[in-house]
Amino acid sequence: MTDGPVRVALFVTCLVDLFRPTVGFAAVKLLEQAGCRVEVPAAQTCCGQPAYNSGDRADARAIALQVIEAFEAFDYVVAPSGSCAGMIRAHYPALFAEDATMLPRARALADRTYELIAFLTDVRGMDRVTARYDGAVTYHDACSGLRELGIKEQPRRLLDSVAGLRRVELPGAEICCGFGGTFCVKYPDISNKMVGEKTADIVRTGADTLLAGDLGCLMNVAGKLQREGHPVRVRHVAEVLAGMAAGPAIGEAAE
Repeated sequence: MTDGPVRVALFVTCLVDLFRPTVGFAAVKLLEQAGCRVEVPAAQTCCGQPAYNSGDRADARAIALQVIEAFEAFDYVVAPSGSCAGMIRAHYPALFAEDATMLPRARALADRTYELIAFLTDVRGMDRVTARYDGAVTYHDACSGLRELGIKEQPRRLLDSVAGLRRVELPGAEICCGFGGTFCVKYPDISNKMVGEKTADIVRTGADTLLAGDLGCLMNVAGKLQREGHPVRVRHVAEVLAGMAAGPAIGEAAE
């Protein structure tokens, strides 16, 4: 693992903040295990992706400016979401392409922004964790992390080091679950068919737990599994890697 502490700002994400704070705490634990000094800027907001994907470039730029100002003083920005990290890395520079003042700042932040698991493995050199999780898990590759950031092998590598965990590869792991942010609202029938095909593949693996790196995908799939009556539990990969998966799974009531 790379030596020396680095100052990392955690981009919590809207969904983690509002629906699954344990993912944020798990991210902090993993980052600290990787030798990072973690801070959570209080001024952070949404990354602006919903506005960007809806064609509202003006509001997306305004939100991006807030993010840049809140995070640019740190060595790295890390998000437990390929979707949000991908927005900053892949799209912030394009938002400010015609702004000679902001473009260098947007590029600089983009270059220092990473999805959590990719940062742990590719930047900090983490190749194993000390967690334990008893059961069979399968892993869904969320679209933004896979296609924008090239995240595929990294979570599998760390999961294979978890004591007690048996990983079963998911057929069609790279196929979209149908969430797609505003896509599931604009095209609900198509989205529902896609997530139904995804849950069928998950159930066929025989795994008792589904993992992924994006909470939007996980909430979408968890809801469908529950509506269909399947007992598969759904968790963010960070919760398992951090050894913080003892509580209720996504969509389950607190005991």
